[in-house]
Amino acid sequence: GFFQSYAVEVDIKDASNATCLYAEWMMRFLIKYETNSSDYKTAALNLTSSVTHNGSVCGNDTQAALVAVQFGEGHSWSVNFTKTNETYQGDFITFTYNTNDTAVFPDAKRKGPVTIVVKDTMHPVRLNNVFVCHNADFLEAENVTQVFWNVTVQAFVQNGTISKKESRCRADIPTSTPTVPPTIANVTTASTTTLSPVPTTAPKPVENPDTGNYSLKSGNKTCLLATVGLQLNVSQDKPLLININPKTTSADGTCGNKTATLKLNDGNSTLIGF
Repeated sequence: GFFQSYAVEVDIKDASNATCLYAEWMMRFLIKYETNSSDYKTAALNLTSSVTHNGSVCGNDTQAALVAVQFGEGHSWSVNFTKTNETYQGDFITFTYNTNDTAVFPDAKRKGPVTIVVKDTMHPVRLNNVFVCHNADFLEAENVTQVFWNVTVQAFVQNGTISKKESRCRADIPTSTPTVPPTIANVTTASTTTLSPVPTTAPKPVENPDTGNYSLKSGNKTCLLATVGLQLNVSQDKPLLININPKTTSADGTCGNKTATLKLNDGNSTLIGF
Protein backbone atom coordinates (compact mmCIF):
# COMPACT_ATOMS: atom_id res chain seq x y z
CA GLY A 1 0.00 0.00 0.00
CA PHE A 2 2.98 2.35 0.18
CA PHE A 3 3.89 3.79 -3.18
CA GLN A 4 3.92 7.06 -5.04
CA SER A 5 2.60 7.95 -8.45
CA TYR A 6 2.07 11.08 -10.49
CA ALA A 7 -1.38 12.65 -10.71
CA VAL A 8 -3.00 13.02 -14.13
CA GLU A 9 -5.07 16.07 -15.06
CA VAL A 10 -6.95 16.20 -18.36
CA ASP A 11 -8.98 19.25 -19.40
CA ILE A 12 -10.61 18.70 -22.79
CA LYS A 13 -11.90 21.74 -24.71
CA ASP A 14 -14.60 21.96 -27.36
CA ALA A 15 -14.52 23.98 -30.57
CA SER A 16 -15.27 27.18 -28.65
CA ASN A 17 -12.37 26.48 -26.25
CA ALA A 18 -14.73 25.73 -23.36
CA THR A 19 -14.13 22.78 -21.03
CA CYS A 20 -16.31 19.84 -22.01
CA LEU A 21 -14.62 17.05 -20.04
CA TYR A 22 -12.42 17.27 -16.97
CA ALA A 23 -10.61 14.52 -15.06
CA GLU A 24 -7.91 14.36 -12.41
CA TRP A 25 -6.83 11.12 -10.79
CA MET A 26 -3.99 8.86 -9.69
CA MET A 27 -3.52 5.28 -10.81
CA ARG A 28 -1.09 2.38 -10.72
CA PHE A 29 -0.93 -1.05 -12.35
CA LEU A 30 0.25 -4.43 -11.05
CA ILE A 31 0.89 -6.81 -13.96
CA LYS A 32 1.66 -10.53 -13.71
CA TYR A 33 3.77 -11.67 -16.68
CA GLU A 34 5.73 -14.72 -17.84
CA THR A 35 9.51 -14.51 -17.91
CA ASN A 36 12.03 -16.10 -20.26
CA SER A 37 12.58 -18.84 -17.67
CA SER A 38 8.83 -19.67 -17.80
CA ASP A 39 8.11 -18.50 -14.26
CA TYR A 40 5.92 -15.52 -13.39
CA LYS A 41 6.70 -12.12 -11.91
CA THR A 42 4.56 -9.13 -10.95
CA ALA A 43 5.61 -5.78 -12.36
CA ALA A 44 4.51 -2.42 -10.96
CA LEU A 45 3.76 0.16 -13.63
CA ASN A 46 3.41 3.77 -12.45
CA LEU A 47 2.56 6.89 -14.36
CA THR A 48 5.47 9.02 -15.44
CA SER A 49 5.76 12.80 -15.11
CA SER A 50 5.08 13.13 -18.85
CA VAL A 51 1.57 12.11 -19.89
CA THR A 52 -0.22 12.99 -23.13
CA HIS A 53 -3.95 12.78 -23.83
CA ASN A 54 -4.15 12.39 -27.59
CA GLY A 55 -7.47 11.08 -28.85
CA SER A 56 -9.60 12.40 -25.99
CA VAL A 57 -13.01 13.69 -27.15
CA CYS A 58 -15.86 15.68 -25.62
CA GLY A 59 -18.77 13.48 -26.59
CA ASN A 60 -22.37 14.50 -27.19
CA ASP A 61 -25.87 13.04 -27.27
CA THR A 62 -24.89 10.46 -29.88
CA GLN A 63 -21.14 10.00 -29.29
CA ALA A 64 -19.43 8.77 -26.13
CA ALA A 65 -16.92 11.00 -24.37
CA LEU A 66 -13.39 9.62 -24.11
CA VAL A 67 -10.42 10.25 -21.82
CA ALA A 68 -7.30 8.72 -23.37
CA VAL A 69 -3.78 9.04 -21.93
CA GLN A 70 -0.39 7.78 -23.08
CA PHE A 71 2.69 7.41 -20.88
CA GLY A 72 6.06 5.71 -20.57
CA GLU A 73 7.38 3.38 -23.27
CA GLY A 74 4.25 2.63 -25.26
CA HIS A 75 1.66 2.34 -22.47
CA SER A 76 -1.85 3.80 -22.76
CA TRP A 77 -5.12 3.91 -20.83
CA SER A 78 -8.59 5.18 -21.69
CA VAL A 79 -12.17 5.25 -20.43
CA ASN A 80 -15.30 6.22 -22.33
CA PHE A 81 -18.41 7.82 -20.84
CA THR A 82 -22.01 7.53 -21.98
CA LYS A 83 -25.00 9.57 -20.87
CA THR A 84 -28.76 9.55 -20.60
CA ASN A 85 -31.09 12.50 -20.23
CA GLU A 86 -30.21 12.73 -16.53
CA THR A 87 -26.94 10.88 -15.82
CA TYR A 88 -23.53 9.91 -17.15
CA GLN A 89 -21.24 7.04 -16.23
CA GLY A 90 -18.02 5.28 -17.19
CA ASP A 91 -18.51 2.51 -19.73
CA PHE A 92 -15.35 0.54 -20.59
CA ILE A 93 -11.73 0.93 -19.53
CA THR A 94 -9.05 -0.05 -22.05
CA PHE A 95 -5.47 -0.52 -20.87
CA THR A 96 -2.48 -1.34 -23.08
CA TYR A 97 0.93 -2.15 -21.62
CA ASN A 98 4.05 -2.75 -23.68
CA THR A 99 6.38 -5.52 -22.55
CA ASN A 100 9.10 -4.04 -24.77
CA ASP A 101 9.59 -1.60 -21.89
CA THR A 102 12.59 -3.38 -20.39
CA ALA A 103 12.69 -1.09 -17.36
CA VAL A 104 9.33 -2.51 -16.23
CA PHE A 105 9.48 -5.96 -17.88
CA PRO A 106 13.22 -6.75 -18.00
CA ASP A 107 12.82 -10.45 -18.85
CA ALA A 108 9.38 -10.75 -20.42
CA LYS A 109 8.90 -13.81 -22.63
CA ARG A 110 6.16 -12.16 -24.67
CA LYS A 111 7.22 -8.96 -26.42
CA GLY A 112 4.98 -6.15 -27.60
CA PRO A 113 1.73 -4.45 -26.58
CA VAL A 114 -0.95 -6.29 -24.61
CA THR A 115 -4.48 -4.84 -24.37
CA ILE A 116 -7.21 -5.62 -21.84
CA VAL A 117 -10.74 -4.24 -21.65
CA VAL A 118 -12.78 -4.17 -18.44
CA LYS A 119 -16.19 -2.81 -17.52
CA ASP A 120 -16.02 0.37 -15.43
CA THR A 121 -17.64 -0.01 -11.99
CA MET A 122 -18.56 3.69 -11.73
CA HIS A 123 -22.20 4.22 -10.82
CA PRO A 124 -24.39 6.70 -12.75
CA VAL A 125 -23.76 10.34 -11.81
CA ARG A 126 -26.28 13.13 -12.34
CA LEU A 127 -25.46 15.48 -15.20
CA ASN A 128 -23.82 18.70 -14.00
CA ASN A 129 -22.36 16.86 -10.98
CA VAL A 130 -18.69 16.09 -10.54
CA PHE A 131 -17.76 12.58 -9.42
CA VAL A 132 -15.24 12.43 -6.54
CA CYS A 133 -13.63 9.38 -4.94
CA HIS A 134 -10.58 9.68 -2.67
CA ASN A 135 -10.59 6.05 -1.57
CA ALA A 136 -8.72 3.43 -3.57
CA ASP A 137 -10.63 1.34 -6.10
CA PHE A 138 -9.31 -1.93 -7.55
CA LEU A 139 -10.15 -3.46 -10.94
CA GLU A 140 -8.80 -6.92 -11.76
CA ALA A 141 -8.79 -8.63 -15.14
CA GLU A 142 -6.43 -10.87 -17.10
CA ASN A 143 -3.46 -10.79 -14.70
CA VAL A 144 -3.70 -7.01 -14.29
CA THR A 145 -4.79 -5.10 -11.20
CA GLN A 146 -5.62 -1.44 -11.80
CA VAL A 147 -5.61 0.81 -8.73
CA PHE A 148 -7.25 4.26 -8.77
CA TRP A 149 -7.48 6.91 -6.07
CA ASN A 150 -8.05 10.66 -5.61
CA VAL A 151 -10.41 10.64 -8.59
CA THR A 152 -12.26 13.76 -9.77
CA VAL A 153 -14.13 13.59 -13.07
CA GLN A 154 -16.98 15.30 -14.87
CA ALA A 155 -18.07 14.29 -18.36
CA PHE A 156 -20.39 16.33 -20.57
CA VAL A 157 -19.57 19.57 -18.72
CA GLN A 158 -22.24 22.21 -19.21
CA ASN A 159 -21.39 25.82 -20.12
CA GLY A 160 -17.67 25.13 -19.81
CA THR A 161 -17.73 25.28 -15.99
CA ILE A 162 -16.85 22.43 -13.64
CA SER A 163 -19.75 21.88 -11.25
CA LYS A 164 -19.48 22.51 -7.51
CA LYS A 165 -22.03 19.77 -6.85
CA GLU A 166 -20.26 16.54 -5.89
CA SER A 167 -21.36 12.93 -6.19
CA ARG A 168 -19.18 10.83 -3.85
CA CYS A 169 -18.34 7.18 -4.27
CA ARG A 170 -19.72 4.84 -1.61
CA ALA A 171 -16.31 4.28 -0.05
CA ASP A 172 -15.99 8.01 0.73
CA ILE A 173 -19.32 8.22 2.55
CA PRO A 174 -18.79 8.05 6.35
CA THR A 175 -20.31 5.13 8.24
CA SER A 176 -22.03 5.40 11.63
CA THR A 177 -18.57 5.42 13.23
CA PRO A 178 -16.62 7.84 11.02
CA THR A 179 -12.92 7.31 10.46
CA VAL A 180 -10.37 9.26 8.48
CA PRO A 181 -10.99 8.30 4.82
CA PRO A 182 -7.95 6.27 3.73
CA THR A 183 -6.16 7.25 0.53
CA ILE A 184 -3.06 5.60 -0.77
CA ALA A 185 -1.70 9.04 -1.57
CA ASN A 186 -1.67 10.18 2.07
CA VAL A 187 -0.48 6.98 3.71
CA THR A 188 3.17 7.94 3.83
CA THR A 189 2.49 11.31 5.43
CA ALA A 190 -0.16 10.03 7.81
CA SER A 191 2.09 7.32 9.20
CA THR A 192 4.68 9.81 10.39
CA THR A 193 2.18 11.48 12.71
CA THR A 194 1.13 8.30 14.49
CA LEU A 195 4.52 7.48 15.94
CA SER A 196 6.30 8.94 18.94
CA PRO A 197 9.27 11.26 18.32
CA VAL A 198 12.47 9.40 17.55
CA PRO A 199 14.43 9.09 20.82
CA THR A 200 18.06 10.01 21.06
CA THR A 201 18.87 6.57 22.47
CA ALA A 202 18.49 3.33 20.61
CA PRO A 203 14.79 2.83 19.68
CA LYS A 204 12.82 0.14 21.43
CA PRO A 205 12.20 -2.83 19.11
CA VAL A 206 8.67 -3.02 17.76
CA GLU A 207 6.81 -6.06 19.05
CA ASN A 208 5.44 -8.65 16.69
CA PRO A 209 1.99 -7.69 15.35
CA ASP A 210 -1.15 -9.30 16.73
CA THR A 211 -2.76 -11.89 14.49
CA GLY A 212 -6.06 -10.88 12.92
CA ASN A 213 -8.82 -13.01 11.41
CA TYR A 214 -10.38 -11.43 8.33
CA SER A 215 -13.10 -12.81 6.07
CA LEU A 216 -15.30 -11.88 3.11
CA LYS A 217 -18.74 -13.14 2.17
CA SER A 218 -20.37 -13.67 -1.18
CA GLY A 219 -24.07 -13.68 -0.41
CA ASN A 220 -24.41 -15.75 2.75
CA LYS A 221 -21.28 -17.83 2.10
CA THR A 222 -17.74 -17.07 3.21
CA CYS A 223 -15.52 -16.83 0.12
CA LEU A 224 -12.20 -15.68 1.60
CA LEU A 225 -10.44 -16.29 4.92
CA ALA A 226 -7.18 -14.72 6.07
CA THR A 227 -5.42 -15.22 9.39
CA VAL A 228 -2.40 -12.94 9.41
CA GLY A 229 -0.30 -10.59 11.50
CA LEU A 230 0.80 -7.51 9.55
CA GLN A 231 3.79 -5.26 10.11
CA LEU A 232 4.72 -2.58 7.58
CA ASN A 233 8.33 -1.58 7.06
CA VAL A 234 8.23 1.84 5.38
CA SER A 235 11.39 3.35 3.97
CA GLN A 236 11.23 7.14 4.15
CA ASP A 237 13.83 9.50 5.60
CA LYS A 238 14.16 6.88 8.33
CA PRO A 239 12.74 3.35 8.41
CA LEU A 240 9.34 3.10 10.11
CA LEU A 241 7.79 -0.07 11.50
CA ILE A 242 4.02 -0.02 11.86
CA ASN A 243 1.89 -2.83 13.29
CA ILE A 244 -1.65 -3.23 11.99
CA ASN A 245 -4.05 -3.63 14.90
CA PRO A 246 -6.72 -6.23 14.05
CA LYS A 247 -9.04 -4.83 16.75
CA THR A 248 -9.42 -1.56 14.83
CA THR A 249 -9.04 -2.94 11.29
CA SER A 250 -12.01 -3.67 9.04
CA ALA A 251 -12.04 -5.96 6.01
CA ASP A 252 -13.71 -5.31 2.67
CA GLY A 253 -13.29 -6.54 -0.88
CA THR A 254 -14.71 -8.83 -3.53
CA CYS A 255 -14.57 -12.48 -4.57
CA GLY A 256 -14.61 -13.48 -8.24
CA ASN A 257 -14.38 -16.72 -10.18
CA LYS A 258 -10.63 -16.37 -10.73
CA THR A 259 -9.52 -13.49 -8.49
CA ALA A 260 -10.30 -12.10 -5.06
CA THR A 261 -9.43 -8.75 -3.48
CA LEU A 262 -9.04 -8.21 0.26
CA LYS A 263 -8.86 -4.59 1.46
CA LEU A 264 -7.90 -3.85 5.05
CA ASN A 265 -8.58 -0.42 6.57
CA ASP A 266 -7.00 0.23 9.96
CA GLY A 267 -9.11 3.35 10.55
CA ASN A 268 -5.97 5.50 10.68
CA SER A 269 -5.43 6.41 7.01
CA THR A 270 -3.74 3.12 6.10
CA LEU A 271 -5.31 0.99 3.36
CA ILE A 272 -3.74 -2.31 2.32
CA GLY A 273 -4.95 -4.28 -0.67
CA PHE A 274 -4.25 -7.95 -1.45
